[in-house]
Amino acid sequence: MQQLQQLQKQMKEAQEQLAAEEVVGSAGGGAVKVVFSGDQRCKSVEIDPGLFAEGDQEMLQDLVLAAIKNGLEKANEMAAEKLGPLAGGGLPF
Repeated sequence: MQQLQQLQKQMKEAQEQLAAEEVVGSAGGGAVKVVFSGDQRCKSVEIDPGLFAEGDQEMLQDLVLAAIKNGLEKANEMAAEKLGPLAGGGLPF
């Protein structure tokens, strides 16, 4: 039981660390950037003003979507790194 409580404490600490960290997903050579916390919450979106001047709405939508996917992928990778050792090993009893 004590080992389970220790594991729960470690898991909670790792989740809190993830919430405090950020990753940036980008597309179009950095023309669109999306910032996610490690717990996969979207924090901000930055779009290069030059993309608005081009007037290609479909391209802009594609770039935003690509940046979101990239950011979520990075957030998932970070979560797997931090939580993987805690979740992957199973219970020690």
